[in-house]
Amino acid sequence: MKLTYIYHSCYVLETDAFAIIFDYYKDSGKSPLEGYVHDELLKKKQRLYVLASHMHPDHFNPDVLKWKKEKEDIVYIFSSDILHEGKAKMKDALYLKKGDVYEDGNIHVKAYGSTDVGVSFLLQTEGKQIFHAGDLNNWHWMDYSTNAEVEEAEKAYLYELGLLAKETNALNLAMFPVDPRLGRGYMRGAEQFVSAIRTSLFAPMHFAEAYDKVAAFKAYAEAQHCRLLPLSSKGQTFEL
Repeated sequence: MKLTYIYHSCYVLETDAFAIIFDYYKDSGKSPLEGYVHDELLKKKQRLYVLASHMHPDHFNPDVLKWKKEKEDIVYIFSSDILHEGKAKMKDALYLKKGDVYEDGNIHVKAYGSTDVGVSFLLQTEGKQIFHAGDLNNWHWMDYSTNAEVEEAEKAYLYELGLLAKETNALNLAMFPVDPRLGRGYMRGAEQFVSAIRTSLFAPMHFAEAYDKVAAFKAYAEAQHCRLLPLSSKGQTFEL
């Protein structure tokens, strides 16, 4: 199994039999249609699962629906808000809301909550437990918010995290936001996550090009016996 970082919150998880792409926004190359997805992934013959956690344009690009013209064996699994907000049609995908499950012979996917729009995904495949947070995070914005707003964000996040932790005591991989725009305490949600759920490998998201800011999470992650994926550029691939 291998993991490829595309951009922003998009990762590709691949096995010999199938691949899963999460929250595609734009490709890993110099232009939005150049890079690992268009140059390699879409040309492979194995089944492709396309997961989108919510409708925000940096997590859902409707161009993914054009991929079915290139690939016969493709399965779309979207958050239900994408349908409700008219970003896709009923026939385009399978839609999950919080608590819903999709399962076939390859994957088991359960939708969990978010602290923004849509859902997060817990995926079970080939004996591994894998989590993609979507926009689930502690969006405290403490440099810009009132104390009450910070407390509200904290409470909402810890509630959703608690629901996941009750059903998941360990993860092989978590893809989770580490967004420097939050300012002071930008790693707080990630710190709370790996403290609550034993996580073997942490793959950061939502950080634009701020690789140095992401690298600062390494010390905390390692103190929790968690390895931080050592990202330095788009398109990097790692064996899991």
